[in-house]
Amino acid sequence: MLRPKELDTHPGEKIIPWARGQLEIADSILDNPGGGLLFATQTVGQVKAALGERDSDRWEPVVTILDRVEDAAIRREFDTAHSLLDEAIKKLGSG
Repeated sequence: MLRPKELDTHPGEKIIPWARGQLEIADSILDNPGGGLLFATQTVGQVKAALGERDSDRWEPVVTILDRVEDAAIRREFDTAHSLLDEAIKKLGSG
């Protein structure tokens, strides 16, 4: 092995459809038994990290909402978490 595999970082505005898709998946599995909460919160964390690394000023409002999603989810406040995910997805725009 000569070097690590390059990561697909979703260049430019391609991060928006990727992030929307990931958050929609998280929303669909959030309250599923058998690991849905774990995978959903992991996915939300990955989106937060990607947006923050890409442009922290631009995405700060979305990242703040996603922080609240994680808090609600771990408290099993699923209605709140779903509502906040919808809000985050809308704030992302269509890209």
